[in-house]
Amino acid sequence: MKKILSILVITLIIVGCSVKKKPTFIKVDGIKVLSFKNDTVKLQAKAYFKNENDIGGKISTDEVKVFVNKVEVAKVSSKEFEVPANKEFHVPLLVNIPSKSILKSNGLEGLIKSVLKRSVQVEFKGDIKYKVLGFSSTYSIDETKEVKY
Repeated sequence: MKKILSILVITLIIVGCSVKKKPTFIKVDGIKVLSFKNDTVKLQAKAYFKNENDIGGKISTDEVKVFVNKVEVAKVSSKEFEVPANKEFHVPLLVNIPSKSILKSNGLEGLIKSVLKRSVQVEFKGDIKYKVLGFSSTYSIDETKEVKY
């Protein structure tokens, strides 16, 4: 009798906590320069989502490339992010860009323009992966912003 009751409770929990659809990607925003030092430029951005499911999941961002003034300079790397159930949330995207790669990629003309305008064009491009209960899906990201420093 206890086994039947346990199976019934587990079945009700699984049926009640359903995965209706994957979380909705809203935008990448909030791009800002955290620090601008001799050897490294640190950027931060946020990828916004809305999860309408009763169950969370995990998001990973290993495939997102960062372009500065249309030249690839780094990749976003972060730990898997726990997705909350029934909430809007954001995934922090932290990027460490070696200053040498910006200098080499922009050339002297691009560097002078960026310094005079005190801004750079930053693009996040790639895939963010969502996983829940053996189900996975991919979001293609292609967001470009002008960032002032």
